[in-house]
Amino acid sequence: MSTNNNPTPIWWSNAIFFLSTHLATLVGVYYRPIWATSSKTLVLTVVLWQLASLGITVGYHRLYSHRSFRATPAIRAVFALLGASACQGSIEWWVVRHRLHHRYTDDPVHDPYAATRGLLWSHFGWIFFKPQYERMDLIDRKDLKNDQIARLQHKYYMPTTLFTAFVAPALIGTLWNDAFGAFIWASLVKTLLVWHCTFLINSLAHWDGIQPYSDENTSKTNVVRYSILWSLVESSEGPFLLQLLAILTCGEGNHNFHTFPYDFRSGPSTFEWDPSKWIILALHYLGLVGRLRRAKQEDIDEAKRHMLIKSGNAIESGYSSQGSVAGSDEHDHPDHPAWTLSQAQVYARERAGHCLVVLDGFILDVTTYLGEHPGGAQLLWQYALPKDDYRGKCETYDQSRSQRWKQATWAFFGGLNVHSRRANKRLQEFIVAKLIEGKYTMAANASVRTYPIASGSSPLDTDKKHLLQCQIFEWYYNYDSGMPYGICPLPATIPGTLVLAPAALAEGWHAGIRCAWTGAIRPLLCFLR
Repeated sequence: MSTNNNPTPIWWSNAIFFLSTHLATLVGVYYRPIWATSSKTLVLTVVLWQLASLGITVGYHRLYSHRSFRATPAIRAVFALLGASACQGSIEWWVVRHRLHHRYTDDPVHDPYAATRGLLWSHFGWIFFKPQYERMDLIDRKDLKNDQIARLQHKYYMPTTLFTAFVAPALIGTLWNDAFGAFIWASLVKTLLVWHCTFLINSLAHWDGIQPYSDENTSKTNVVRYSILWSLVESSEGPFLLQLLAILTCGEGNHNFHTFPYDFRSGPSTFEWDPSKWIILALHYLGLVGRLRRAKQEDIDEAKRHMLIKSGNAIESGYSSQGSVAGSDEHDHPDHPAWTLSQAQVYARERAGHCLVVLDGFILDVTTYLGEHPGGAQLLWQYALPKDDYRGKCETYDQSRSQRWKQATWAFFGGLNVHSRRANKRLQEFIVAKLIEGKYTMAANASVRTYPIASGSSPLDTDKKHLLQCQIFEWYYNYDSGMPYGICPLPATIPGTLVLAPAALAEGWHAGIRCAWTGAIRPLLCFLR
């Protein structure tokens, strides 16, 4: 959503379709009330409502948005058709916005249906406006572009949804001579049921309920407690919770469990109403889906324990929800070796295919997490430590990943996503070393010159361009700035050492110095001006 002062334009096509569907439904139900409708038509309405809901919950949400399992092309095609019948946009349109919602949950600017903007806004108010989401390009959609089913559904979405949502039900109704009634109930009424039940997850599930797993955002588990069931029915996860929203949305009512978004279940308990989970398990039994992803039981137990302790106003030592990947004592981890970036590169070169990132002063090997990362593996690879030196990267430091390397601290702590306490704790598993600054050793009688490029000053003659040729060049890391810096010895004609400070890289690079690697031996050519 745009952050400027210009009003967000109304999305007229959406608004007209949304309102006209409601109006047509009211008129249709007036002329064909429920008591005058065939029982077969009413059964068809419920069946198509549930099938369309499964297209959203199993297909759009768990399969495509969170990649909770893998499915054969035939199964993906079935859920693409069912999802289209829900009239909620194509797979690509829906999934990208849902991933944006997860990355910026409750952010009133970047979350498309932020609950913090009010109950009505999160329910359907957002549908009427066409904002320009400034961070939409940060959302991974490579898997959607590579999925032939998703591409075809996106390309032919309009005819597909018109047929599956409005034409097909009427055609089915002709089997018992009630095409009109089937259009009113199995098309129009069904569409409103699917819409508003789905929208309740965006609104009511962020407004009312309990938070047994996390309170880091407004997501809640909506429950209705019946005293008889409460006393008689117990599960391994605690008292039975009759989840009203779960009944209306094919199992999406335990929304606070979405603290673990990649889990194919909506909750760990056997007794929780989750038809979507049962469908996935049935398809898995038949060999039509695979690679089902579950949250680790120890992570679930730890999250619940943390919330119980927190609700009791106790302090859980050793856990921190923000500030450091390594926990409360990030500067004292004797179990982790201390490496320079050069040592980390050696580690990476010796392990083909490994993805190393630098985060909050630590080096992490996140290779085993690539398949689990909610933002996609491609996002982690954008921050991967190159296996070679940083030569050739300096001139284009602020451009694409193909031209430079960047550490992940900014992205992890709010730049791309405000990660949860659980994510902070999980990353501790991937730490392989603490990052230390490199040590540059010089002769005792050597002099050092530091050129403050960012300020525009230089001890060299500014009227001339001085060619500096570095055969030796090292990149090191600065904790405070979160950026690398470079050191190289100057030629004999200019005694000392050239220090490329982080400030020069970040603020005044082009104003003071340009570097490029050329030639067979790749010398660094630096022009000071």
